[in-house]
Amino acid sequence: MNNELVIDVKASEIVIALLEDKQLVELNKEKSNKQFSVGDIYLGKIKKIMPGLNAAFVDVGHERDAFLHYFDLGPQFQSHREFTKLVLTSKGPLPQLENFSCLPDIDKHGKISDVLTVGQSILVQIAKEPISTKGPRISSEISLAGRNLVIMPFSNKVSVSQKIKSSEERDRLKRLLQGIKPKNYGIIVRTVAKNRRVALLDQELRLLVEKWELACDQIRKSTPPQLIMGELNRTSAILRDILSANFANIYVNDESVYHEIKEYISTIAPEKEKIVKYYNNKIPIFESFGINKQIKTLFGQTVTIKNGAYLIIEHTEALHVIDVNSGNRAVKANDQETNALEVNVTAAEEIARQLRLRDMGGIIVVDFIDMHTNENKQLLFEKMREFMAPDRTKHNILPLSKFGLMQITRQRVRPEMNIETTETCPACGGSGEVTPSILFIDELENHLSYIIRDLKLSQIIMKVHPYVAAFLNKGWWSIKFQWWLKYKSRIKIQPDSSYSYLDYHYFDKNEVEIML
Repeated sequence: MNNELVIDVKASEIVIALLEDKQLVELNKEKSNKQFSVGDIYLGKIKKIMPGLNAAFVDVGHERDAFLHYFDLGPQFQSHREFTKLVLTSKGPLPQLENFSCLPDIDKHGKISDVLTVGQSILVQIAKEPISTKGPRISSEISLAGRNLVIMPFSNKVSVSQKIKSSEERDRLKRLLQGIKPKNYGIIVRTVAKNRRVALLDQELRLLVEKWELACDQIRKSTPPQLIMGELNRTSAILRDILSANFANIYVNDESVYHEIKEYISTIAPEKEKIVKYYNNKIPIFESFGINKQIKTLFGQTVTIKNGAYLIIEHTEALHVIDVNSGNRAVKANDQETNALEVNVTAAEEIARQLRLRDMGGIIVVDFIDMHTNENKQLLFEKMREFMAPDRTKHNILPLSKFGLMQITRQRVRPEMNIETTETCPACGGSGEVTPSILFIDELENHLSYIIRDLKLSQIIMKVHPYVAAFLNKGWWSIKFQWWLKYKSRIKIQPDSSYSYLDYHYFDKNEVEIML
């Protein structure tokens, strides 16, 4: 499988597309001013204890208090609480976790009011981003992730990824890490650490411990609520988690981000540094790689799949419902059962892709086409598990029920990716009537005149449909050339096939849209 990452850097956000064999499978958007991302560590303050929920609400600086359940405190919470208090109150050298005497684990059936009090400072980590009207979900089990290892302060356990199948390799890694890890640090060995040498793992372990000590030093200088340590940006986090030998190229259209990514990859996988490529072309990067077209095709209520079959995807507050329809599919099989199986297996592959692409979480109910034999139902279940295997998000799949429904649960840690594919007609504004096309060029020039003379901008980018762009640039005495002579300003006309015929937008030299 050939993987590619295409990164579109804009003024307000970074959009990251993951392609597998040129097919779009993941789409991530990261706002430039985004806060409260999964993995961020905060020093918060307990605002309210809720004995009925066995939980507390914690002020971490969000408009809504974060939710902390008793089960998310972690077994070593007493040690965590006392060490945080020690760091906050000590005046001398920074306390070292290796020299700290850990306390007994808390009762797993205990009460939140026994371990927390209102006004108490607490170190927490974002486990789920704010979604809809809810604040962040947090945990006090802190973990710091690297390329090969994850460390968990206040634990002494060493765990190895279940995806490493070789028992010999699992035993080797476990013995190796138990021999080099510092006291009071638990370790999770990630799948990518398979066959790694001890020197590399030891170097990464030291860097993660140093990262924890920097966080502790930051705690001493902080007053809650305050961010102590931010997770990597979404681009670096994706690279850290999924970069593999299958990656062929990483394209990015911003020079500074290009250098950041190249520098980051040189630290986690130096042999992959050459795959990072700077995209410098007049055609928008997503347009060039055909991603815009895939986004328009794959998002929306109806998703077409092979041979005329299609999916209907409905979203509710509590769950997502997916209906599989055979549509006008030509029936090549001899019987309805075989035909239903073929459609269902094809739909299962697309559904697995849609869950990753839209980052759908919670409960997903799939209504497949009815099948009668248990063998076919079991085969569809196994195929669904196979198609979902590459999904890094925790999920669980149940076999088909007697009603022909398949239930899937998928962990939700951030808002679902939702892109509106239907648009209000930009030419008529939804009225069904347009201005005469003969006046369209005058309309473009009127806006241009306002931008140059009233807003005092001398460099303007006008994005229009390719047909309109060709008309404006046609000939040596083109309309664009006439505008240049008239206004003495640099006007760049940029075609964009995602625009309708009479749609247009103006941007400044930094590609920030000029609102008219």
